Amino acid sequence: MTKVLFSAPDSNWDEYKEVLPRAIAEAGVTATITRDSDAHDPEAVDYIVYAPSSTLQDFRPYSQCKAVLNLWAGVEGIVGNETLTMPLARMVDYGLTEGMVEWCVGHVLRHHLGMDADICRDDQEWVPHVPPLARDRKVCVLGLGALGRAVAVSLRKLNFDVTGWSRTQKAVKKVRCLSGDAGLKAALASSEIVVLLLPLTSGTENLLDEERLGMLPKGVVIINPGRGPLIDDDALLAALDRGHIEHATLDVFRIEPLPKGHRYWTHPNVTVTPHLASDTRPDSAARVIAENIRRGEAGEPFLHLVDRVAGY
Repeated sequence: MTKVLFSAPDSNWDEYKEVLPRAIAEAGVTATITRDSDAHDPEAVDYIVYAPSSTLQDFRPYSQCKAVLNLWAGVEGIVGNETLTMPLARMVDYGLTEGMVEWCVGHVLRHHLGMDADICRDDQEWVPHVPPLARDRKVCVLGLGALGRAVAVSLRKLNFDVTGWSRTQKAVKKVRCLSGDAGLKAALASSEIVVLLLPLTSGTENLLDEERLGMLPKGVVIINPGRGPLIDDDALLAALDRGHIEHATLDVFRIEPLPKGHRYWTHPNVTVTPHLASDTRPDSAARVIAENIRRGEAGEPFLHLVDRVAGY
């Protein structure tokens, strides 16, 4: 019988305790699931379903473990763990992807159409304006992984002029794809709305620093549902203060929840949302985990394996 360790906080277990056993059974695998707090033999564990907020940090006792299956899309909290020598799979969940697409498209449309200014308020001012068509709006998606690609494709279907950038060259139908340092400079210079969907690595931390923010055209809008540290906060606030950046809609931050008193809360040109752009949906995520367990038991390649060198 396959043995699965669910190594995550109680709040996660409450969400998965019914859907995960069902998904594994539907995948045709007979398994038992234990928790960190349960008595268990580490050498008997075949798979670890893992949240980076877990107390488990030393994977050496789990010498027979075939794979660690991350509950979240982000793996920066675990990928550098030197005791983790078995395969690591990140979460790629169609429910998470759909949610991210909906959030990003919604906020791109919000800024494209000028919805904040169009809402008639108590000042009773009637100031209509006609926004450009989507085909005349240049949107840049930084990051063309599963989430970035899905967002870029969805925006293109709405007829936006979409440029995608990634560290290595990618190809997305009807999307102008750039890569490398020169590609980043070109992508930023031609943007009106920038959406950040990059993983957090040593190469992407503070990607939008003072220099690169300066490459953006005056009046650009930044939307960040990716990772907080992709942006240098002080540099962004300075660019907002001098009017170079028109607005920043931020869903992720270096410290979460965003500390009280942080300038983002009160800046007139910043929108703060509480890390809700997308979340893993337990029902669909359980099926992704179950499929990887089935593959492991059948001797098939795992899905969504993390490149330890690249960090994602």
